[in-house]
Amino acid sequence: MENKLHVQDLRISFRTGSGKVQAVRGIDFDLARGETLAIVGESGSGKSVTSKAILGILAGNSIVESGEIIYDGQDLLKISEEDFHKIRGDRIAMIFQDPMSSLNPIVRIGRQLTEAMLLKGKIRQQESRRTFHTYLKNLSERMGASAANEAEQRRASVSCRKFQQFEKKHTELESAYNAAHEAATEALDDIGIIAFELEKNTVAKGAADRVKDISRCSRESLNKYVVNPDTYKAEVLESTSALEENFRKKDYPAVLKSLYRLRDIMTEGAERPKPNFFRMGYYLTFSDKPLPEMPLEKLNDFLLDYLEEHFMTDFISDAQRAVTYSADQCYAHMRNAIQELEAARPIFAAEKLDKRQCMNTWKKLGGTVRKTFDPLAVSKDSLVYTFSPSMKSELDKYFHGVKANVGIIRRYEKEKRKYNAIVAKGKKPDWELADAAVTDLELIKTNLSHIIDRLTEHYQTVLDAADSRDYHAETIAAIDYLMHSSSGIVDKVTPRIARHRAIRLMEEVGIAEPHKRFRQYPFEFSGGMRQRIVIAIALAANPDILICDEPTTALDVTIQSQILELINKLKTERHLSVIFITHDLGVVANMADRVAVMYAGKIVEYGTSEDIFYHAAHPYTWALLSSMPDLDTNEKLTAIPGTPPNMIYPPKGDAFAPRNQYAMQIDFEQQPPMFQISDTHYAATWLLHPDAPKVDPPNAVMDRIARMNRRREAEHE
Repeated sequence: MENKLHVQDLRISFRTGSGKVQAVRGIDFDLARGETLAIVGESGSGKSVTSKAILGILAGNSIVESGEIIYDGQDLLKISEEDFHKIRGDRIAMIFQDPMSSLNPIVRIGRQLTEAMLLKGKIRQQESRRTFHTYLKNLSERMGASAANEAEQRRASVSCRKFQQFEKKHTELESAYNAAHEAATEALDDIGIIAFELEKNTVAKGAADRVKDISRCSRESLNKYVVNPDTYKAEVLESTSALEENFRKKDYPAVLKSLYRLRDIMTEGAERPKPNFFRMGYYLTFSDKPLPEMPLEKLNDFLLDYLEEHFMTDFISDAQRAVTYSADQCYAHMRNAIQELEAARPIFAAEKLDKRQCMNTWKKLGGTVRKTFDPLAVSKDSLVYTFSPSMKSELDKYFHGVKANVGIIRRYEKEKRKYNAIVAKGKKPDWELADAAVTDLELIKTNLSHIIDRLTEHYQTVLDAADSRDYHAETIAAIDYLMHSSSGIVDKVTPRIARHRAIRLMEEVGIAEPHKRFRQYPFEFSGGMRQRIVIAIALAANPDILICDEPTTALDVTIQSQILELINKLKTERHLSVIFITHDLGVVANMADRVAVMYAGKIVEYGTSEDIFYHAAHPYTWALLSSMPDLDTNEKLTAIPGTPPNMIYPPKGDAFAPRNQYAMQIDFEQQPPMFQISDTHYAATWLLHPDAPKVDPPNAVMDRIARMNRRREAEHE
């Protein structure tokens, strides 16, 4: 399964007047395409801090101590705000607990839905254009470099120019199709509105303008059918003329009849298969012949045969040679990079790092690693692309810490003397002495070593697998990538298109009468409807990842269920990857694929939904399950005793130990490691140590599991 997000050794603290709060203390998890990962824990567990780090919206007093968040070949902890602007709200979107925190109370819902589409649409067009031209240039250069003679070089150069030529024609055709398609869809929307009014024997204000819009949009849609459009054109023109004339005569039954006829014509047209404009672009550019008269399916097959015979077979051969050549070049640079990385290792492991030497070495290594980038690889190699910014970030933290630690230690010593003086007088201070919030220089050196280790190991793994690569499949993927980028250039989002998509989104998230609601303000919606609008806004840019931060907490129970069902449905339909943040395990019982239970900044249990709900192993997970409401029993819920620890003074052992009735002495002295229970299930509790006494979950948990099993068996009967 494709991995969309990788989080490793994430450590985040916050500077406060009372000391450094250690909010996230070394967590790891992956998020696969199309799955829901629930992160569950009480307030202060670090779950929301984790989600905000992914979205790049941490507070200004935050300190990222270590770790990485890898998405699309980038470490989200290292990229600039400008780069994050291309990701945030576009490829990674978020739904917050209070919908009004995401809505402007004095701006109509429609405008709030369309603004992001218009802005992001333009950015995506620019990115697609840049991606297409850059990739094609790199392919052309490597085709030439890999050619055996001048004749092959000339042929490769001509092939790339021809590809660019007919891709331009392809984009022109598809752009015209898209504009006409949106015009047709808008006409159908307006037909539905005015037909509804006429059926109720009412003619609303603005009906005349709407009839004009229907005629205009219908005629604009005539360019939609590039193949044999004559019949379609005649029917549309005849129907729109009849519509306008009958409306002028105020013959509303005849108007309704014309509307229904026009709707049927355009609906039938909208269901026709889409022409293959890529193939059509080549034929119209180089054949000097009109498109042959034949059904669309046969035409697409004919165009494919023509493209392969006259161009694509040779182009694929040349491109495969270039892809192979580019990979071989990268392999040579990888072998050299491994040697340079190993040679540089002692510089970053010295007892005291030398700033000039470290920065010069970092620059040199950065250049060496950049040579291992494969410009023809469709997917970015995350470890390679994030190496240089990761090293720079750690070095900056180290040398800043060297200076800052002096002042921090001086202030700490002053506070310590003051504290000890009060104790020496036989008094008890009314405040605690927090540890000095110094930068851990040894941890940073460990991080630097880890970055080098991982990259050298990765290079070696890639080199070992070199002989098993399928270059033909990679070449086809590269050409598909070019075609996809080219299509992105023509995916223009106009105000009309944005309005249509916004109305469709409102329908998708369950908003009734979206045409009417489009012009309303947030105060005219209920809490549940406002949250649906926020979900629609989050989906407007068609993101890869959706983060839901307690999205149902502010809603009543009935609406909670509806919103959860909606998120689940959208995840399935759109193949979204979802991170669901909640304090209530019951909320995610039927929607999470995997669950990470967090406590005091650490993941204490991690597994599939089945693992957590039926085979929980950590006492904190047992406590969460015991406190979860259940309709099948009248038993009193079990409250978790005590309170979470103050993370300015993080506990020495297991943070849950003071609240854990099963705690052993070692729980107060040493943090437990993450024990593996199965291939999918892990828990950090000393109860899983071979020498620990046998402890069963509480009766409340065992009874709940028994009830869930009985319910599950009944559902499968």
